[in-house]
Amino acid sequence: MRLVFTVLLAVAASAADSAPQVAVTGGELQGSLLEQGGAVFKGIPFAQAPVGELRWRPPLPAKAWTGVRDATRFGPPCAQNSGGKMLENSQEDCLFLNVWTPEFSPEARLPVMVWLHGGGNYGGTASSTNFDGQNLARHGVVLVTVNYRLTIFGFLAHPELTRESLHHSSGNYGLLDQIAALQWVHENIAQFGGDPANVTTFGQSAGAVDANVLMTSPLAKGLFHRVIAESGTVTRNPDAVSMSMTALGALMPVKSGPVTYSDAPVLAEAEKAGEKFGASVKDLRAMPAAELLKLTAAARMSIGPANGVVVDGWVFPRSPAEVFVKGEEQHVPLLLGNNARERTPPQATSEDLKKAMDAMYGPLAARAVELYNLAAPVSDPLYGGVAAQWVVDSLYRCPVVAQLVWHAAAGNASYEYQYDHASPGREALGAVHGAEVPNVFGRLGDTAGAADRAISAAIEEYWTNFAKAGNPNGAGLPHWPGFDAKARGYLEFTDDGPVAREGLRRPFCDMYVENVKRLVGLAH
Repeated sequence: MRLVFTVLLAVAASAADSAPQVAVTGGELQGSLLEQGGAVFKGIPFAQAPVGELRWRPPLPAKAWTGVRDATRFGPPCAQNSGGKMLENSQEDCLFLNVWTPEFSPEARLPVMVWLHGGGNYGGTASSTNFDGQNLARHGVVLVTVNYRLTIFGFLAHPELTRESLHHSSGNYGLLDQIAALQWVHENIAQFGGDPANVTTFGQSAGAVDANVLMTSPLAKGLFHRVIAESGTVTRNPDAVSMSMTALGALMPVKSGPVTYSDAPVLAEAEKAGEKFGASVKDLRAMPAAELLKLTAAARMSIGPANGVVVDGWVFPRSPAEVFVKGEEQHVPLLLGNNARERTPPQATSEDLKKAMDAMYGPLAARAVELYNLAAPVSDPLYGGVAAQWVVDSLYRCPVVAQLVWHAAAGNASYEYQYDHASPGREALGAVHGAEVPNVFGRLGDTAGAADRAISAAIEEYWTNFAKAGNPNGAGLPHWPGFDAKARGYLEFTDDGPVAREGLRRPFCDMYVENVKRLVGLAH
C-alpha cells in the first residue's frame, strides 16, 4: 500500500512539474496543457475587482499576488440578471480573461485574437465552454476571451459619478474594462507566444458593437490592428431607425416627433436616466449587487439605447457613427457582416410597417413602401416575411453596408459577409442571431452534419487568415472579394458553402445609406 501511495505522489508531482507556467505583470500563473498541443490559462485577473469604492470607477491594474496562481478554471461571470434575479455564480469581482495558445513558446510571435462576447452589454460571459478557444488556436493564433462589467455595473452614467471623475465622465465602464484587457494583452501576450503588434478584436452582437465603437475611442488607439464584427455596427440607433426590438423581437412604438440621427446618447442625457434610476436609493455604492439588479427589473433597463454606449467626452469624445461618416476612425482592416434572419418579429400589419417607414424615411418613405411591396407583401424563402426583412435590413444588414461604405471610402481594407446557414435542427427558423458563433469556434454539437462541419472549417480559416494578414483569403478557399462602394462585393455562406456575390439587398441598402446621409446633413 505504501508503494502505491508513493507512486501516486510521484505521478502527481510529475504532472505539476509539466504544467505550463508563465510570468505576467501580476505574478506567476500555472495553466493546463492541451491534448493536441499548446496550453490554456483561465481566470487571469487583468484588473482589480471593481467592488466597494471601485464600483463605477475606471479599472485599475490587477494587484500582484505571491506564489504561483492556479489558472486552470474560469473566473465567475460578471454580475447580471437572469429571470428577474441575479444570475447564479455571477459577481462583481469578474474582471478575468482566458488565453489559449497552440504553441507555448515566447518566441512564437503568433497573431492574437481577442473575443468580446455578446449579450446586449447586460448579459453573457467569456467564462463559458461555448467560447473555448482551442480550435481557433490550432489555426496558428493565440486566442483571448474577456469578461467585462455588464448592465448597471458597466453602463451607469450619473451626475455624481461625473463630478468625482478626473475626466468629468461617467458610464462606459464595461468598455473601459475591454480597453484595460487590451492593454494587458499588449503588455503580456508575448509571454504566451502572441504578437502584441498583431491583435484582432472580434465579437458578436453587443461584442461586435463594442469592437466597432472602440475604433473611434482615442483610449484604444494602437491596441488592436484588425476588427471582425458579427451582427453589430456603430449605427444601431432607435431614433434614426425609429423602430426597434424587444428581447422577443417585437415591434416597438414609433418615436414621435422629427427623426434625428444620434447613434449613442450624450452624457447629459445618460446622466438623467441614471439620476432617475438612483432617485430612491441613498447610497448606490453600498447596495449589494443582487439588490441593485432587482431595481433594474428587466435586463435592458439599466443600459439604455446603443447598448449602453455614451458619448461621454473621454472614452468617446464624439458619436462613433459621426467619426465613421467623416472617415476618422482607426484605419485598420474591418471584416463585418450579419446573418440572413437575425430576428423574426411577431406579425405586423402593413399599416404598422408603413408608420415605421414614414417615421424613419420621411421624404423617402414612399420609396420604402414600394420596395417592400406593402400593397401585396411577399415572404422570401431566405429572409422571411416583410416585417422580418424590414427589421433585419434596418437594424443589421444595411447598417453593415453603410459602415463599410464609410470605412472603405477612407481607404481601409473592408470585407462583408452574410451567413445563411441555419443551425442543425432549426432549419425552419433560418440563420438567426448568433447562429454562426458555434461555427466560428468550431464548437459543433453531435447533430452537426458534413455540411455544417465544412462551413465551420471554412469560417475558422477565413477568420484566422484575416487575423494573420488583414485579408481572409487563403489557399483552398473560395475567393472573398474586397468591399468597395461601387461593387459592394461580399461573401455569402450558403448551405452549399461560401459564394462570392455583389450588392447585398442593394435597392434597400441604397435607400438606407441615402437616408442616413439625409439625417446627418450630407444629402445633396
